[in-house]
This record gives sequence, C-alpha cells and structure tokens, in this order.
Amino acid sequence: MLKRIRVDQLVLGMHIQEFCGSWMEHPFWRSGFVLKDPKDLERILSSSIQEVWIDSDKGLDVPPGQSAVSEAQSEAQVEQELQAVAQAQRQTEPVTLAAEYERAAQICLQSKKAVVSMFQEARMGKTVDAAGAQRLVDEISDSVARNVNALISLARLKTADDYTYMHSVAVCAMMIALARQLGLDEAQTRSAGLAGLLHDLGKAAMPMKVLNKPGKLTEDEFAIMKGHPGEGHKMLMAVGNVDPIALDVCLHHHEKTDGSGYPKGLKDEQISLYAKMGAVCDVYDAITSNRPYKSGWDPAESLRKMAEWTNGHFDQKVFQAFVKSLGIYPIGSLVRLASGRLGVVVEQSAKSLTTPLVKVFYSTKSELRITPEVIDLSAPTCHDKIAGREDPAKWKFPDLDELWSGLSEQPW
Repeated sequence: MLKRIRVDQLVLGMHIQEFCGSWMEHPFWRSGFVLKDPKDLERILSSSIQEVWIDSDKGLDVPPGQSAVSEAQSEAQVEQELQAVAQAQRQTEPVTLAAEYERAAQICLQSKKAVVSMFQEARMGKTVDAAGAQRLVDEISDSVARNVNALISLARLKTADDYTYMHSVAVCAMMIALARQLGLDEAQTRSAGLAGLLHDLGKAAMPMKVLNKPGKLTEDEFAIMKGHPGEGHKMLMAVGNVDPIALDVCLHHHEKTDGSGYPKGLKDEQISLYAKMGAVCDVYDAITSNRPYKSGWDPAESLRKMAEWTNGHFDQKVFQAFVKSLGIYPIGSLVRLASGRLGVVVEQSAKSLTTPLVKVFYSTKSELRITPEVIDLSAPTCHDKIAGREDPAKWKFPDLDELWSGLSEQPW
C-alpha cells in the first residue's frame, strides 16, 4: 500500500516508491528501492526533499500511531485544490493558436540565438546587454499577449542540448503570463519577464563539464551548481542599473517557502512575490523538459506533482494563478476521454479549465488509431469528458508533439 510520509519518518527497510520533488532535488538515479544503506538515509535527510512515497507491501510500514497520507487521501487533496482553481472565473479570453504558432516559432528561434550569445559573452567576462535583453522580453511579451499558450507550448519542444538556453525563454514567457494572471501592471509584467529571461544567467559561470553532463550530478557537482544564483547575481550587479526585480529573482528563484531552498534558506514571508513566481515557472519547465538522463513529465502530470509539493515548496496563491494561466490540462497533455478515446490537448477553453479542446486520435476499445478530430469539450453539444490523464511513456506515440503543434520537426 502506498503512503506519503515525511523523510524524518524513514527507517531502514522501507521501500521508497517515489520522492515528492523533482529529480533534480535528490541524489538518487532511481526510485522504487528498499532503503538498506544508512548513508542513503543520511543523503535523503540532507537533501531538500521533505516527503516520500513508501510501499508498505514491499518494505516496512510506519509504526502504529504515526501519521501518513494514503494514495486516496493525497489524490483527493490534489483534486480539491485543482478543482478550486478550475471553478474560479477566467480572467482572460484566449484566441486561436494557429495564427500565433508560426510567429511564436520564429521568436523562439531568434530568442535562442540571442540567449546563446548572451551566455557566451557572460562566459568571456563581458557585461550583459540588459537593454538588448529587454527588447527580447518585449518580443516574447507581445507573443504571449496575442496568445498566452502558443510560445509557452512551443518552447517545451526544446531538445536536451537546447535546454539551458530555451529554458530561459520558456521561463520568461511563463513569468509574463503569470504576472498578467496575478493582475500585475504592465511595468511589473515587463520586469517579471526580464527576470525570467535572466534568472539562470549564473549557469554561464558553471564548469561546462558539469553543466552539460549527460547524467545525474554527483553531490559535489550539485553543490557547484547551487552556486549559479549567486554567480548570476554578481554578473547582473556588474552591469549596473539592472532592474531590482531581475536581481532578486536571479538570486532567489531556488528558495522554498519552508526554508529548505538555497542560497539563503529564506522562508515564506522573506521571499518576494517575483521570486515565488520564478520558483514555480522554473520547476515546471525543468520537469516537463527532456534532459540527457531523463525524459520530461507530461504537462498535466507535472502540475499534479507540483500540487503535491505546494505546501513547503511554492506559494499557494502563486501556484493557483500559474495553473489558471496554463490550464489544468496544459497544451500537449495526453488524456483519456469517457468514450474510451485518447487525445492530446490542443487549446484551452474560455469556459472552464476542465473542458479544453482535445484532438482525439486513438480508440482504446479497438486498440487502433482513428482519424484525428478536434473536439471542444466545452461545447453544449459535446457529451464526452476527460476521464483521466495518460502517461505518454506507456503509449509511446511517436507523433504526439506533432499532433498538438502541427509541426513535423522542431522549428529552430
């Protein structure tokens, strides 16, 4: 039986099914193992992971009287939070994606080149062109204004080799969308976008063999990488007259509300709104992106995982606004409908976060591909609905990204 417990409840002999946190936060290649080595227990306790799932059928159970959250209880908690977000009124009217995709692809191409150049100059000790970065932010902001989902969705198509650079572009776009969802004014929104673009600049100071390592980092290597917020902050300070919000997010986007983050170990009220926004956007893009050593999670699954971690990791208000900006089933999510068909989310609905437009393409009843068809689940004439999420790794559809984006290959 699966149970979620605090890490300080772990004892040798328990079977760890899964860590409650992204794979970047714990020192293990795998989950699903019996905890036998005292050193492994020490490594878990010294990491930033606060909770784990254990399987009491495969290892020791928690002692009687100790608290634990069952799988059903956890699912109910997550569902309650997501439904609360879904029932809240939408604040923006979405527009058709098709018109913006091509333009957003070009912006992604231009942005990647600009960020690559910015990182190269930073590595050579040159001062960052803050004015040029702001012009890039304005381009991204205009795209998000035309369609909140187009560029954010396309940026997820980055390859593992593109990750460092396109991650900055994706976080910039998500910070802009989140700022608007939170009702920030235009100046604050521009600042949030600039902060997103520059938040990982310190990685330019990291050793290339560590930054581009095609595998899990060792504890020593991870300790080196944890220095990137401070290095980025130094680089931006050297520019002079840089937006203070960008400085703040660069230094504090890895802080957590329970104080277990870095570099300062700040707690909830000590962390600015913008740094809290940066934390959510940074983690979402990281866990949905393919890395050399791990495939990214499905967008909808990623949001549900993050909902599990909200208490202690993220600010609840900020996370809820983030879900509203992307949808409970973000574009690219693989879902199963009540009719037994599988589909991929292609657009959000203006009416509800739970009734997006879905392109169905597979029948689980006949176990065959069917002619793709876009269904608006919010339409009065539609009697189908989403029954659940599906794991793309289970189905291995080779054209899943092409189905939702309409692109047969990466456009940059």
